[in-house]
Amino acid sequence: VQLQASGGGLVQPGGSLRLSCTNSGDSINRYTVSWFRQTPGKERELVAANRQSGSAYHTDSVRGRFTCSRDRAKDTVYLQMNNLNIGDTAVYFCAARPGNRAAENVSEYDYWGQGTLVTVSS
Repeated sequence: VQLQASGGGLVQPGGSLRLSCTNSGDSINRYTVSWFRQTPGKERELVAANRQSGSAYHTDSVRGRFTCSRDRAKDTVYLQMNNLNIGDTAVYFCAARPGNRAAENVSEYDYWGQGTLVTVSS
């Protein structure tokens, strides 16, 4: 498994971005793939996940604005982010762990993509 996160950029408040977590290597279809974000001086926080089963998890702060989905044919997990606000500015990482749990602990993830920067600013 080799994950690559992409899709970050600069967007105005209220705007949208779609992040992609693509994989080159063994399929991630049997993994839970999660999105974390991190700001300077803070720990990575779980934002959303698409479980092995296909069900999605979204943390309270993004529920209703972000959607984490999976395209099994493309072996890719997406994070659609709508109605972005300044507080969403961060480096976003995708990560994969076996099983069906969207774990908050970063040590439970076996694979990580490089980060992609999302900047929300007017």
